[in-house]
Amino acid sequence: MSEKSSGSLAEWVWPSAFLCCAAWVIWHIPAFLLDWVPPSNESLYAQIEGLHTRKDVTPGLGGLFGGLADPIDWIALVLMPVFVVLGVRSIVIAPMEFQKWRRWDRFSLFIGRATMIMIIAMTSVMLYEVFLRYVLERPTKWANELTLWIGGFVFLCSGLYAMQQRCHIRISLIYDAVPRPIRKLFDILSTALIVIFVIGLVFGSYHQVFIIKFYRWEMFGTAFDPPIPATIQPTILIMLVLIALQAVANLIADWNVDPEFHGPDDIDEDEIAAIRRSVGDN
Repeated sequence: MSEKSSGSLAEWVWPSAFLCCAAWVIWHIPAFLLDWVPPSNESLYAQIEGLHTRKDVTPGLGGLFGGLADPIDWIALVLMPVFVVLGVRSIVIAPMEFQKWRRWDRFSLFIGRATMIMIIAMTSVMLYEVFLRYVLERPTKWANELTLWIGGFVFLCSGLYAMQQRCHIRISLIYDAVPRPIRKLFDILSTALIVIFVIGLVFGSYHQVFIIKFYRWEMFGTAFDPPIPATIQPTILIMLVLIALQAVANLIADWNVDPEFHGPDDIDEDEIAAIRRSVGDN
């Protein structure tokens, strides 16, 4: 575990830079779709091209490599994995976080940091809308949908972070009453059920999500008209796959860890100590 303190500037900069690039790429995905996998249906091609023309933030720039995606689109796409790597390397575990982390947990921790920044962004949009609506009496057409859109990503990404932190809800009444070998069997069964559920969901909904929603770039149908169906539904499957992988990683990491017993009147001294450390009470 690193001796550096958490909350450094790097832990803010790299996730923020990643989110800016990801937001730009997501908004301009129609250009990449038409460049990489153009639909053979002419009406669908014209529909997606019209969406790109209407939503393009930099319409004056020409496409790169003879396509529709301009240089800024490509720069944002290339920088996304760069910022992920830099962000993963900058992770420092906070006192209130799960301390027995492994190297492969860094990506989930990075997603957790990005999720926290998305919460700040969502709150800022809501405050901006309240100010415009009730102070200047000039409400926006986009704040509500943008808040809903960001909130969807926050809900999904926080699931991966919760799995890594082992802070999901667990009913441990039977688990605590059985010996260690049976607990390991329970751990295997619970992880297997997660993996089987995710495989079944991905297999059953892949065509609906990626071919119909994503490939056709389905919009929300409002004045702002964000691509919420085209982005949130694929993110559901992607995050579920990552959560299943994290569950397997947790099973491996916790295999030889001493079990904890949770009595009805127990006080979690470790959690109390972590709270004290987080507020500077030594």
